[in-house]
Amino acid sequence: MKRNSVKSFMALILAVILVMGTAACTRSEDNGNSPNSPSGDNKPLPPSETKANPDEPAWKLDTSPVDLTWFVGANWYAHSWGETLTSKYVTEKTGVNIKLEVPSGEANEQITLMMTSGKLPDLITLGSWENAVKKLWEGDHVYALNELAEQYDPYFFKIAGDGTLKWYRQENGNTYGVPNDSYSPNLMHETGRSAANQTFLVRKDLYEEMGKPDLSTPEGFLNALQLIKDKYPQYKGQPISPFFAQGNVPYGMTEYLQNLLAVPYEKEGKVNDRMIDPDYIAWLKTFRTAYERGLINVDFLVDSDTQVEEKTNNARYFMMVREWTGMVAANPMLAAGANPDSYYIAVDGPQNSKGDKAKLFPGNMDGWMVTMISKNTKNPERAIRFLTYLASEEGQRDLFLGKEGETWEMADGKPQLKAEMIQLLESDIEKMEKEYGIMDTYWMVRNPVIINQWRPEKAPVIKQMEEFANAQADIESGIYKGLDPQGDSDVAVAWSRISQNWEEVLPELITAKDEAAFDKTFESYLARRTNYGFDKVMEYRQTELDARKARMAE
Repeated sequence: MKRNSVKSFMALILAVILVMGTAACTRSEDNGNSPNSPSGDNKPLPPSETKANPDEPAWKLDTSPVDLTWFVGANWYAHSWGETLTSKYVTEKTGVNIKLEVPSGEANEQITLMMTSGKLPDLITLGSWENAVKKLWEGDHVYALNELAEQYDPYFFKIAGDGTLKWYRQENGNTYGVPNDSYSPNLMHETGRSAANQTFLVRKDLYEEMGKPDLSTPEGFLNALQLIKDKYPQYKGQPISPFFAQGNVPYGMTEYLQNLLAVPYEKEGKVNDRMIDPDYIAWLKTFRTAYERGLINVDFLVDSDTQVEEKTNNARYFMMVREWTGMVAANPMLAAGANPDSYYIAVDGPQNSKGDKAKLFPGNMDGWMVTMISKNTKNPERAIRFLTYLASEEGQRDLFLGKEGETWEMADGKPQLKAEMIQLLESDIEKMEKEYGIMDTYWMVRNPVIINQWRPEKAPVIKQMEEFANAQADIESGIYKGLDPQGDSDVAVAWSRISQNWEEVLPELITAKDEAAFDKTFESYLARRTNYGFDKVMEYRQTELDARKARMAE
């Protein structure tokens, strides 16, 4: 990406790093010793001891040691702070030492318990789709970042910009969080990077030895599974699991599979009910047939993260509905192992009855996860200044590239990773992250517009998957991401009940004894869905979609 393009889009993307929603939050003070409540007391923020310059990063005014706790809402996140070269460098530079916390179970549930107890960490990163995000806003548990910035670090507004705040601005004009990985359609068209990561993957050596079977039709899919059962129950010493779907029911077997089938999100301006799409139902019945014939079992619905990782790292899956970004560590390792062709490649997976190419989710302006500052923090001044630093180009460079002279150096006027770091990236990404903490180790406030200029050329075993996903990305479809209601409203509760019931129903559909039993179970689900309030959910989705289209048109 050219340098001038980066600068022009930095203002755009950092301007849109403000979380969507309709939360109302008022100024209040919290000394960190008592629970927050939505009382709405208009108390002033704690005074700043030093005067911040709107043209200079305020973190430089105070680099004395301070500890901040940071909750990262991903139970699979296994990195630490203070042991890697990068984290040590950032702490030495800013004075901020981070104590990372990850949930032992569901992030949403753990943060909800913390809200009840009034013991929230200083910084909170949660998936933007989580109900707890709205609860944090509506319960007055997190600061409005614009209010903190006005008081302590007006440089935040230079970083965030002003031109496109309309996308994330709340009804009260406040901003409550910073999302990572935020992409606009214009950015994706400009750079050619769609940020699409959904792919259908197969084990390369086994797929090619089988004659590259057609996996795009129900018949071809079932025939390939039968071949696996008959000829390849084991391959090069490894027992083969025929199929895996990332995120199980709520993601891999629902939204993700629907995207592979190019099921439309709207028809003639109206939100489409994708669950009743004939092609989607036909493929669910295909999985039922596969189960009936003993070609798949239910392990892909019940395997733990540890089991999935073990099978992936040992190439024990044949085909996967899997985001390619989840393979950046495993693929190079497999390619460098005893069976160098046992890594995974992206191919055409399930398609609709017309044979249309997949329409995969691209990046979107909402981003991935959202980082907020809790009102339980005793250091709101240092928290906002640290967050501003992380969102700036300087902070992005420090976290992504590490320390100049040790992990990167200037080459032709541009920061560039050292050759030994690139070699680690291609051969042992786990060591690179554990010892150096560079690249995507600390992704919580990652801004692709800035960091993508520094990414080295990807290894072929990674690049193939990325290019395949980009080729099937539907760039304009990012507007449909996150249309479902969240929080504690009646319509959000209705959607929660519907979603939970679907997680119970889909395994029943796949294990149904025959097609008649499948139809009966599915019809019962649709009836319950209506009773739960699905009509209100569809109305909410339509209103939200119309509002997004209006913002995009401004």
